[in-house]
Parts: sequence; C-alpha cells; structure tokens
Amino acid sequence: MKHKVDVLIIGAGPAGIFTALEISKHNKELKILIVDNGRTIEKRKCPARATGVCVGCKPCAITRGWSGAGAFSDGKLSLSPAVGGRLTEYMKEEQAQELIDYADSIYRGFGAQEKVYGLDTRRVEELQYEASRHSIQLIHCPVRHLGTELAYNVLKGMYEHLMNTTNTTFWELAEVKDILAGPEGVLGATIKRRDEDELDEVFAKYVVAAPGRGGATWLAEQTIRLGVVTENNEVDIGVRVEVPNSIMDHLTKDLYEAKLVYYSDTYDLKTRSFCVNPGGVVSEEHYDGGIAVVNGHSYADPEKKTKNTNFALLVSTRFTEPFHQPIEYGRYIARLANMLTGGGVMVQRLGDLLKGRRTTESRLRKSTTIPTLLSAVPGDLSYVLPERYLTSLIETLKAFDKIAPGMYSKNTLLYGVEVKFYSSKVKVKTNFETAIPRLYAIGDGAGITRGLMQASATGIVVGRDIVSKV
Repeated sequence: MKHKVDVLIIGAGPAGIFTALEISKHNKELKILIVDNGRTIEKRKCPARATGVCVGCKPCAITRGWSGAGAFSDGKLSLSPAVGGRLTEYMKEEQAQELIDYADSIYRGFGAQEKVYGLDTRRVEELQYEASRHSIQLIHCPVRHLGTELAYNVLKGMYEHLMNTTNTTFWELAEVKDILAGPEGVLGATIKRRDEDELDEVFAKYVVAAPGRGGATWLAEQTIRLGVVTENNEVDIGVRVEVPNSIMDHLTKDLYEAKLVYYSDTYDLKTRSFCVNPGGVVSEEHYDGGIAVVNGHSYADPEKKTKNTNFALLVSTRFTEPFHQPIEYGRYIARLANMLTGGGVMVQRLGDLLKGRRTTESRLRKSTTIPTLLSAVPGDLSYVLPERYLTSLIETLKAFDKIAPGMYSKNTLLYGVEVKFYSSKVKVKTNFETAIPRLYAIGDGAGITRGLMQASATGIVVGRDIVSKV
C-alpha cells in the first residue's frame, strides 16, 4: 500500500507527540502520521504491575507505545536545562529555559499537577552545602512529578486531542523498516504493520525520527545506511539502589529527585544518581533481543506509596576511537546479567557484595529492606559489572552515606543492571535537521536528550521549523 502524508513521525514518545502538537497548533491542515511499534496508550497493560512478575510481553508495554518509556513509567518533568539532555549545545540557555517553560505549560494544560519540588532555594542551598563537604555535587533542578497513573491520564489526553481535533493519525504495532531518501532529501519510509502481509510505503515531505531509547539501535543502523554523521555518546551503566524511605526522606521531601554527582576515588569516574522514586517500585523492562534491564517508578497517590525509595546509580564513560558501539556495549553487560539469572533482573545485598559472596534466597530473606521487584533473582553482581564500574559504585554509595546515613548498609539492595541506551549522537543543525534535507532526528533515541522535558522541547523546535517551511 502507498500512502502520502505531509509529516511522518517515527516514535510516539514525548519528542514525537510534541512535534505533532506544535504543528497542529499552527497548521491544522497538515496531514500527520505517527507510527510506533508499541500499542495505543489504552492497550499498554503490564502484567508485572499487578503481579510483580514479568511475563515478557512483546512488545514490552513499559518501553513501547504511545507516550514512550519514561512518560509511562514515572513521569518526572525536569524544569531546568541543566538536567535531561543537551539542549544548550544547540541554543542559548535562556532559549532552552523558554522552551521548557512552554512545554511545561502544555503538560499542565493537559492535567499535570501544579506542585513543583525544589523551589525552596534556601533548603536546596543547605543541602548543597552539606553535600559539598563530602565532595558531592547536588544539581539543583525543580521537578514536577506526574506519577505513573497521572502520567497516563496526561498523555492519554494528548492522544485524544490529536486524534479527535487535528489531522493526525496513529499506527500502532508498526515497525519502520527503512527511511527513504533521494538526492533532494527525505522521501518517506517503508513500514511493516502487524497482521499485514505487505510493506506500506509512506511518502512524506518531512520525516521526524524520534524513536526513543528503545529505538536507539534502529536509528544507529539507519544513520549508517543513509550516511548521516554520528559521534559516540557516553555509556551509562550501573545498578538500581533500593533503601527504606527513612534514609532518603530528608532529601526527597523538598527535592523529590536528588541529583547527586560524585567522582569515584580509585578511578575518578563520574557516578550519578538518576530517576529517584520516593515510595516507589523497582520494575523490569525489556528491549529488543530479549534483554531485561531494571528501572523504577512511583505513583502520585499516597495510598500506592511503598516503604522504599529506589534510584539509579550510573557510571558514565565516554570511550574514544576506535570504539563506536556504545549501545552494543551496554547490551553486552545486560546480557551477562540475564545469562546468570535465566533471563531476568538480578538483586544483591550490598553486604554480600562487600563480602565477596552471592546473595541467596535465604540471605535475601534476612534483609530488613524488603524488595519491591518480586521477580528479581538473587545473585552476584561482581560476575557482571567490570571492576572499574563496581568499585566506583561502591565508593559512591560510601560517600552518599555521609549525607544519607544508612545508605552504606548491608541491607541496601542493588538490582542489576541498569543501562541507559543512549544512541550515538546524530549530527544535526540547531533546528535538529540532519544533513539530509527535511529529515529530523530528536529525543533520546537520537542521543540528544535524556528525559521527558528536553525530549518534548526538541519536538517543539522541529514542529515550529516544519510549520515555518510550509
């Protein structure tokens, strides 16, 4: 089948959604097609949310589908350009902040709660002062937390708005095989829809590649095929830490998400906290190839809060030439963990790790920190993570214990592995257009952003650019 549209958007995460919102706001006549290899938001059902056990749905309801991975998982909106991506590499900080404020107003217009954490600058300064005594940098970033259930409602509202009041169509369970381009620019894409025997050929004046982290490998392959220049991005690999709320409450009460950075003592590697979930739940998500990695989320409803706080602790490494496979390296580490667990996520007590022994079911039962990921398999992370990473993670936890006493406890739980599949960064202009005319690359999958808000901002930039050209 052959189809013709004005704009083809590949990926239904925040970057793609905000591209469509901005285009339709200024030009309702343009025909927009959004495709994603996941399902519509109403069909995204994760059995593990009810049972605690992942059954390996294909596609994974957590990482694929309308609203993308981050929005469906937790819904944290970072309201500063200092966090969540590389916007300031393409524009001045003031412009980046204006885009974030504008995107935030759209989220609020669709029902995001008004409360913002981190506005008490005096309290933030006190925490920064205390952290600085221990060589820890606390990055100030106001956060609007949607919560897993409210994020669903907000993104569903955007879906209904686009489908019911604009010239936008959404194809679910649609796999883009190839982006098509000629001497004069982009032409469209070939797409395989589930339950369809033949490929669809979609011809478009503008193509926006916004596949998210789940599509990072696919986009890297497309850039090679099309001859689009990329550069290596950092590789972020680590664990998800779970501790009782009592250890983190004094930080999360005012900040919600305490973004902490520490340079490890032995190897001087940058190690940072990320995706903090007070009263949250550790979760499992799956990527192409059957890879299981750990993540976390939390609900806005106080009744759904747990007794634990979880957060990612990641070691950042930027490799140099001739290394050019940051995604595959992260996948390799994840596969090692899956190999030892029979396909799932591993959990280990910090005390067992420090003693050089595997956590067993009996040892896990002795833990005063009760795991929230019921399917996690007790094991030994030292067989998975490179020594440089493991040492850096342990040294960082020891440092964090000075501002969050109890962190460096034998009962602290470490889930592995947590990997952020940041694509090799696609070389784009300030409007996020590639060297191929009218082909744009945005969001996390393009290696440009690392969170909901900055991904949304890139969509706004592209939407405005397309409207101006039309």
